[in-house]
Amino acid sequence: MRQPVALITGAVGEIGHALIQRLSERGAVAIVTLDVRPVDKQIAHRVTRAFTGSVTDHDVLDRILAEFEVDRIYHLAALLSTRSEFTPMTAHQVNVEGTLNLLEFAHSQGQAHGRRVTFFYPSSLAAYGIDPSKKDSLPPLPEHAWNLPITMYGCNKLYCEHLGRYYALHHRQLDADRPPLKIDFRSIRFPGLISAVTTPSGGTSDFLPEMIHAAARGTRYACFVRPDTRIPFMAMPDAVEAILDIVEAKPSSLSQLVYNIAAFNPSAEEFRELVGSAFPGAEIEYEPDERRQAIVDSWPAAVDDSKARSDFGHAPELDLKRAFENYLVPTIRERYR
Repeated sequence: MRQPVALITGAVGEIGHALIQRLSERGAVAIVTLDVRPVDKQIAHRVTRAFTGSVTDHDVLDRILAEFEVDRIYHLAALLSTRSEFTPMTAHQVNVEGTLNLLEFAHSQGQAHGRRVTFFYPSSLAAYGIDPSKKDSLPPLPEHAWNLPITMYGCNKLYCEHLGRYYALHHRQLDADRPPLKIDFRSIRFPGLISAVTTPSGGTSDFLPEMIHAAARGTRYACFVRPDTRIPFMAMPDAVEAILDIVEAKPSSLSQLVYNIAAFNPSAEEFRELVGSAFPGAEIEYEPDERRQAIVDSWPAAVDDSKARSDFGHAPELDLKRAFENYLVPTIRERYR
């Protein structure tokens, strides 16, 4: 018999690294991973089987389908925002076609073992596209407002939210022999994420984590946005807990498929001052990149995450002060000793 497992794609990334550790600590399910890079040695022992390959490769997905019974999918694999702007066709192939492959994979798994497959999809703040001239006057945005992304990454994320909704609620709706719906799709629109364990990987929201990592290394950092730039952020441990919370929530408690979450939203300058207090020699200067600034300006300064708080109990433990003093500074300082 095939072994029941949770599949994590993009497992070597920032979220995947932390998610593997938390799922392994809980010990409730075996973990299978898929990434174009090998799993890091420090977490490899927590994984039942690590497949090296792309979500665009049907052969590797067929091998997983043949060997394992996948009950849950955490589909984290993606090209991030900055790289996606330089390679939009590749971004579409990985971010959209790869997601479509995984949704078909999930449907096949559900048909094979007769149960719905929970499919977690990490969406992004990039799914928004606001008028920058209105940014300061807008209230915290709900999920349905200003869904007019200006980046390839944001377009990919918004479209994949809709793909997930289609597969969960309307798949093959005109088929005379329509198969039962087999995907339980759940998605979170993440704010900028700050990790103390992994280094920033080129996202457009990485200006805050890049500041503190550079300060801890003792290297100069040129911040690519203005001092007054403000968007929502969250520490990585709270982001991972939110994933666990939404995946484990009873279906009856969820009133929608896509949820905002957030924890704090300092300006770049407010965060720079915190970094300077912890690392007095930090050399952080502002060299705004007009094109990247325009992208960040298209994202809201704050989002409304009230639905996540009421539906699956989203309650981040780390506000800005606790995230900085109890998580980021001690862990990152130790990393660069």
